[in-house]
Amino acid sequence: MTEKIQKILSESKAARWTALVLVSLTMLAAYYFVDMIAPLQSLLEQAPYKWTPSNYGFFSGSEYLLNVFGFLILSGIILDKMGIRFTGLTATGVMLLGGLVKMYALTPYFSAGGFGFDFFNSFLPSLPASAKLAAIGYGIFGIGVEMAGITTSRTIVKWFAGKELALAMGMQLATARLGASVAFFFSPMMAGYQDTPAGPTGNLLNPVYFGIALVCIGFLTFLTYTFMDRKLDKQTGTAGPGADPTEEFHVKDLKKIITNRGFLIISFLCVLFYSGVFPFLKYAVNMMHYKLGVSAETGGWITSLLPIGTILLTPIFGNFIDNKGKGASMMILGSALLMIAHLTFALVPLNMVIAIMAIILLGIAFSLIPASMWPSVPKIVEERYLGSAYALVFWIQNIGLWFFPWLIGMVLQAMNPGVAERIQGGDRTAVYNYTVPMLLFAALGALAIVLAFLLLREDKRKKYGLEAPNKKKS
Repeated sequence: MTEKIQKILSESKAARWTALVLVSLTMLAAYYFVDMIAPLQSLLEQAPYKWTPSNYGFFSGSEYLLNVFGFLILSGIILDKMGIRFTGLTATGVMLLGGLVKMYALTPYFSAGGFGFDFFNSFLPSLPASAKLAAIGYGIFGIGVEMAGITTSRTIVKWFAGKELALAMGMQLATARLGASVAFFFSPMMAGYQDTPAGPTGNLLNPVYFGIALVCIGFLTFLTYTFMDRKLDKQTGTAGPGADPTEEFHVKDLKKIITNRGFLIISFLCVLFYSGVFPFLKYAVNMMHYKLGVSAETGGWITSLLPIGTILLTPIFGNFIDNKGKGASMMILGSALLMIAHLTFALVPLNMVIAIMAIILLGIAFSLIPASMWPSVPKIVEERYLGSAYALVFWIQNIGLWFFPWLIGMVLQAMNPGVAERIQGGDRTAVYNYTVPMLLFAALGALAIVLAFLLLREDKRKKYGLEAPNKKKS
């Protein structure tokens, strides 16, 4: 018996952690590409782009737009039908395609009337042509990155179920957020950003080129992983297109997922929490620039503390949940910290120390929730439609991530009438007031607290084991 177990690749600690490293590097590349422009929002307000906050909000939300209209659900079905290898390679290829379109849209060649400019300039005059095409590219990229995300989650469950599941998911999230941290910390440096009396200057494309290179590397690391995945399937006797599910998946099984109250609660908790973090990151550097008077480099450095903190804390919380449990309780605590952090940005007079403390608090929240949330999904739904379950969670999450950046941009512009036009006209005294947008973020945290308590009650009713450790005792 011992000899047979040793032949299974996933029973080798070195093998399963190598698999984790390979897929995590793919997500690191994706997360860098997602956030590489966020610290440079002020450059997009200048020529040749001249984007307003609502333009930027539309662009930021476009990453999730196509997923909201069904592509993410399709991704989950493809994952359950075709397996990890096919879906992962498709995802990374789509990421690269979308990234190239987005890169082209941001080139001076396109804004100067290059191929496709006249067409994109012929409709929706309130949106610059570069914002429209960049949004399309970002939307295509978003299909790939969310498909890669659910594939990665399914991969980790495949290799770590009954073992260090929460720790592995925490480590994957930590690695991915390292990509975000690199974006916030290094993008202004790569762009050569300078805040001059005439306005901010820099080359926006330098961090974009670097992002394209990382996405290519991410494709290669996932390609390398597929050889390990194929070997594991052969060892377990599950090789084939639909190798991953324990039983054949049918589309009608989606009804079983969406009628599961525990699943719906955790899905809506997810959308509230992530809408309180990722859209905030899109505006954080710009907010600190106006509330603290700091440069993009300094604002990016402060913001980068959030993903850096999660890199350290998520594995720690994941290891605690693996061994001690309390997953639902952790979600309550994380939601409360999310609300407190945003209330601090909204209502407390900011200085550097307070801003750093609020970011660290948000980083702790951002470590607690995912480390407890993602390992909880396999406890609530059956393994055979786990891919579609993750896809549905991501789909509901994407609705918020698409809508909320646009909403924040609209609210910011509405609460600051004429400021965008003054900035575009070179008025260096124009300042955005971010109080109302930060209160909206805090409201998401308050609603998340309510849902987290409902999830704890549902766990007590249905005995899902969300408060129990993930590791099985031998």
